[in-house]
Amino acid sequence: MATIGAQPIRPPPLSSTSEQPPLFDGTARLYTSYTCPFAQRVWIARNYKGLQDKIQLVPFDLQNRPAWYKEKVYPENKVPSLEHNGKVLGESLDLIKYIDANFEGTPLFPNDPAKKEFGEELLSQVDEFTRDFYNALRGDTVQRSHPSFEFLENALGKFDDGPFLLGQFSLVDIAYIPFVERFHVVLVDLFEHDATEGKPKVAKWIEELNKIDAYTQTREDPQEIVDLVKKRFMPQK
Repeated sequence: MATIGAQPIRPPPLSSTSEQPPLFDGTARLYTSYTCPFAQRVWIARNYKGLQDKIQLVPFDLQNRPAWYKEKVYPENKVPSLEHNGKVLGESLDLIKYIDANFEGTPLFPNDPAKKEFGEELLSQVDEFTRDFYNALRGDTVQRSHPSFEFLENALGKFDDGPFLLGQFSLVDIAYIPFVERFHVVLVDLFEHDATEGKPKVAKWIEELNKIDAYTQTREDPQEIVDLVKKRFMPQK
């Protein structure tokens, strides 16, 4: 899964004027957005398990999404969601577990009891982790983001049989990386601060993740990340 290859062509995002696909016809569909870090989690899991031909990618323009999505597919009107076996499921952490349990491909969670326990602990903390990042954008960003990267550095030291959070790549890495990716870029571009400085495990983790096609194929353009953060959190800049 870590080989470097050509980037696949991304389907164009659907908008309010786009034709509705043939819903609930037996096709598994991942409703997503290329800019959403929560949806990116499920996209990575789908790619890593080699399910590109099993789960169809249906991206949306979130600023102009089609009405049929809320009316006929997912009343929550959020992404990601997964259409599978005649039902629609949501919530990104639930979906990466669901895909791992219900589709073929490389397992994304270890059987080792100690790793499973630590993995569940990290998953239980990821929402707070992401909230802390977003709150840091509201002031004293560099200082307030430091504990989150320190937390990662410590977590990455738990197992020594690989550079990932559970040693080997797992859905725990998938849960964290879309947000770390964004804030690493933002800190460098807007605050001239490299959050990995003095944190060799975090630096190695990011380096190794960027060798995995399943992840790199989902990455957002760094400039688009910066522009979006400036628009939402720093309109004066």
